[in-house]
Amino acid sequence: MKLLWLDLNSSYAHSSLALPALHAQIADDASIEWDIVSATINENVGMVAGEVYRRRPDLLAATTWLFNHEQLLHIISRVKALLPQCCIVLGGPEFLGDNEFFLRSNPFVSCVFRGEGEEVFPQWIPHRNHPTEWKNIPGLCYLDSNGNYIDNGIARVLDFHHLVPPEKSRFFNWSKPFVQLETTRGCFNTCAFCVSGGEKPVRTLSIEAIRERLQIIHRHGIKNVRVLDRTFNYNTRRAKELLELFLEFSPDIRFHLEMHPALLSEELKEELKRLPEGLLHLEAGIQSLREPVLVQSRRMGKLADALEGLKFLCALPNMETHADLIAGLPLYHLSEIFEDIRVLAEYGAGEIQLESLKLLPGTEMRRRAEELGIQYSPFPPYEVLQTREINVDELQTARQLSRLLDGFYNAPAWQGITRRLILDNETFLHEFLEHLIRIGLIDQPMSLEKRGLILYEFCKQHYPEYQSEASIAWIEAGMSLKKLPAERVKTKRQVPPVHWEVLYGEYRENLRLCFLPVGEEEKRGYWFGFESEIQKIEPVFKARN
Repeated sequence: MKLLWLDLNSSYAHSSLALPALHAQIADDASIEWDIVSATINENVGMVAGEVYRRRPDLLAATTWLFNHEQLLHIISRVKALLPQCCIVLGGPEFLGDNEFFLRSNPFVSCVFRGEGEEVFPQWIPHRNHPTEWKNIPGLCYLDSNGNYIDNGIARVLDFHHLVPPEKSRFFNWSKPFVQLETTRGCFNTCAFCVSGGEKPVRTLSIEAIRERLQIIHRHGIKNVRVLDRTFNYNTRRAKELLELFLEFSPDIRFHLEMHPALLSEELKEELKRLPEGLLHLEAGIQSLREPVLVQSRRMGKLADALEGLKFLCALPNMETHADLIAGLPLYHLSEIFEDIRVLAEYGAGEIQLESLKLLPGTEMRRRAEELGIQYSPFPPYEVLQTREINVDELQTARQLSRLLDGFYNAPAWQGITRRLILDNETFLHEFLEHLIRIGLIDQPMSLEKRGLILYEFCKQHYPEYQSEASIAWIEAGMSLKKLPAERVKTKRQVPPVHWEVLYGEYRENLRLCFLPVGEEEKRGYWFGFESEIQKIEPVFKARN
């Protein structure tokens, strides 16, 4: 039997764990000939379907999630037309809800799995050609020969620690810039918008098992590991043990993980303070800074504790913390989103991600959508269209605000000046967003230089007191000194003053100096030194007088 896995991702930077996780459990089964076709959602569906057809599989399997859903259906429907005897089976987060409508609408799909597949997929394979024997396969959903919808519930792997690690599969992809490491399965939290909100029990791997897997990852030269643990710090003792383990691989590996800021114990805070710079990249799950919103969303932890924990994480000098907000949550108003962004900027969040709520299959919030007054798209990615608190136009404003944050606040080159403008001026975000919309650039891709030009011109026109700061940001980003943001910079035959205050770097006579005057006298300002002998566009020296 030839089993072909269709590995359809959003980009070549990402890779699903599903194939290696499943293959690792049955790699020794000589009756199965494995094959794979990898593609992205941006490729021509006819070309991908043709490649699958040329492989002539008996069984086609794939993982379905909200960003590959539509393209995947186009591909596999063509495959079924070309190979009518091919059995097509799907799994993934898209099938955590009721699957009857999907199966009736897409008859080319033989069945779908709901839940975790490592134990049940191997059980199903011997019975794949005998649908009358499918009724005892946990998690399997299908239409029987009489057209009746059969739903076998949800599959859960209880012996999580006994699974063969996906890293041992020959299909594990080591070519990506990062790999994912699942240390825990399930989540103690009950967030109504999350597919893991009801995923119990929580199952964990031993520290020794994780160490063995990290050793494999380290041997492959991987520099970044994304730890798949829904709430890393739900147990302080285990979190400390994991941090000690991560230290064993420092500085070779950087770990990306999520922490719940409301559950930071003093003991764990002290541990985080001692970690070397660059070991961790943190995501702080916050979603909203409003108590009623968090209560309605059934997110555990008190808001006061979450704010205190978030402030602590963002202030840590040895790591960067990103924070996320979700527009469209029930009881969350647009004005509150603007205010919450200012708070996160005040805390010094390394990035602020503003996403629109998506009502994913299998989530409590999707089941209660009508009760909560939420209208959402019935098609992937199931984004919220309107709630009682935020209307259609306001959600579009939130989406555009997210674009602004990504382009300016989340860009290291422009973050400092953008943060100052946000904190010093309550109306800046509104005014700058209106400006970007008016000039037709809010939804256009912009280079780093283009964003710097726009920010400088906006400051020059509306916030002239920040004009010099915008110029400094431009210079330190290594941008051209011949363009508008450097219009006041003096570059020819600059002689250093008798006295200056060095801000960074070390002055040497062979540095190429430029001077940015500040104030009307043009005698005081900032000095920047550039390497003359190497092609380094950012200044290596900065001083002021």
